[in-house]
This record gives sequence, structure tokens and C-alpha cells, in this order.
Amino acid sequence: MEHIIARQHAGPTALENLAWACHRCNRHKGTNLSGLDPESRKIVLLFHPRQNVWAEHFVVDGARLRGLSACGRATVWLLQMNTERRLERRVELIRRGVF
Repeated sequence: MEHIIARQHAGPTALENLAWACHRCNRHKGTNLSGLDPESRKIVLLFHPRQNVWAEHFVVDGARLRGLSACGRATVWLLQMNTERRLERRVELIRRGVF
């Protein structure tokens, strides 16, 4: 479980502020609430799983996650969602039919 808005930023330990995250995503996100959109080079809010709709911000392209919006692109970049190890794992999950 991860705090979406970190306790450091007064994020409560309540269901509406908690989300499942792998330890790598959690580590990369840290206390960040925003990130740099690699396309526009602007600072934007990161994807908020309780407020944003996943399909409006991301698409699965093979095993790669691609950001459709500035928020999605910044989130993919900051959380390093397409590193080699993650792509290998995603390929395996797709092969097993669980992704």
C-alpha cells in the first residue's frame, strides 16, 4: 500500500489516499506529487489513481506503457515504468494472460 499524497505532505492514512503499488513504483514516486512531461517539458501533476481514469492517461503498447496525456507521460517517466526488467516481467504476465 502506498500513500498517494505522502504523509510528509499531510496525506492521510485513509482508503481514499491509499493505492496498491509495486515497491519500484513506490520508491520512484517517493513524495512527488508532480513530474516533468518529457514531451512538453512542463511540470504536471502525476496520475492520481483515485481521481483520474487510467484509460485517459495510459495505453498498453505491446508490453510498453505509453502516456497519452502530459500526466500519463510524466508518470511513466518518473516511475520508470518501461525499464528493461519491468518490460520483461510484463511480457511474462501477458504470456500468462494475467496482464
